[in-house]
Amino acid sequence: MEFDLIVVGAGLVGASLVAALKDSGLHIALIEGRAPSALPQDASWDNRIYAINPANARFLDLSGAWSGLDQSRIAAVHEMHIWGDDAAARLDFSAYQAGVEELAFIAESRLMQDGLWRAVQGQSNVEIFCPAACAALDVGDDAAMLTLQDGRALHAKLIVGADGRDSWVRAQAGIEAQPRAYGQDGVVANFETEKPHRNSAYQWFREDGILAYLPLPGNRISIVWSAFDALSQELMALPPDEFCSRVQEAGKNTLGKLRLITPPAAFSLRLLNLDQLVKPRVALIGDAAHNVHPLAGQGVNLGFQDAQQLARVLLQRESQRDCGDHLLLRRYERARKEDILSMQLLTDGLQKLFNNPDPLLRTLRNTGLSLTNHLGGLKNRLMRHAIGELG
Repeated sequence: MEFDLIVVGAGLVGASLVAALKDSGLHIALIEGRAPSALPQDASWDNRIYAINPANARFLDLSGAWSGLDQSRIAAVHEMHIWGDDAAARLDFSAYQAGVEELAFIAESRLMQDGLWRAVQGQSNVEIFCPAACAALDVGDDAAMLTLQDGRALHAKLIVGADGRDSWVRAQAGIEAQPRAYGQDGVVANFETEKPHRNSAYQWFREDGILAYLPLPGNRISIVWSAFDALSQELMALPPDEFCSRVQEAGKNTLGKLRLITPPAAFSLRLLNLDQLVKPRVALIGDAAHNVHPLAGQGVNLGFQDAQQLARVLLQRESQRDCGDHLLLRRYERARKEDILSMQLLTDGLQKLFNNPDPLLRTLRNTGLSLTNHLGGLKNRLMRHAIGELG
């Protein structure tokens, strides 16, 4: 079977790339091991939540995937309040002060996945292979051949690996990956709150990790606690009432009493920086291309920016240009490397800075946080980078 482009992985980032290429004229194969589960008909909440910056919400809206979501299950963030491990050190961001409508949108993973899946299923230029598993990848001078486990052979000019942090495509292409574990887990859960959050997000840099409260519709929040392994195991073993008390106490009782509405889950945190995002006829996007610490909530945003940039390169290529040409793919790599590296340096640096017991560093980091709060120009630049207007 002949295609222009094969995308391996129909998660959020892979599906967003395919959706962005709906009017490209490219014949696309989308490979996915299993279809997303149908959205539940009850009032439950997904415990995997993402903060989507406004620029990426606009990107998803171009394919109809964003506007098609149930907006009653999405919360806008109007303010963000960050505290250091000294109670007097804080940094505040306000959408109103920045002259924008919102800083971010908080949305469930399964909600966005369902919207993107429905979008790509309706595309006339896409053939979906699901469920399907990859068996072999052979990259030649003129094309690449992807063999599925059922024996079917797919040929294309370009293979895109959007298959996550343990990417099969990356390994098959011979792109070396040496991730560095943080020795932390991201502990996630959702709660009902006694007090209204007023569309504010909260974050505390603590000696035992980094805790974030993210607003959900109504009096609900999602939390991400980047906790060292021992603490993560302790938190995951707690009975629900004790877990609520620990999260409530760690969040300084900011939103009053908490009631657990989804069981906690944990995922390991790591840093992955690749020397190459592309090789002849192969490109990587999303978690296959980079992993970052979640303290800034930018992991999936970087992935959507990958998809947007790769789509732009493919759409703007010369009419006779092979979409798997290495020099063409290098345009995508050059456009993304600086942004990815700057976000990794920022998040990795903050993680090291705030998870260090040295008293001098403690003074410096908290002083820096408070100083930034009073430097309007620097604060607005940080805010505009986070919402996708810079970078």
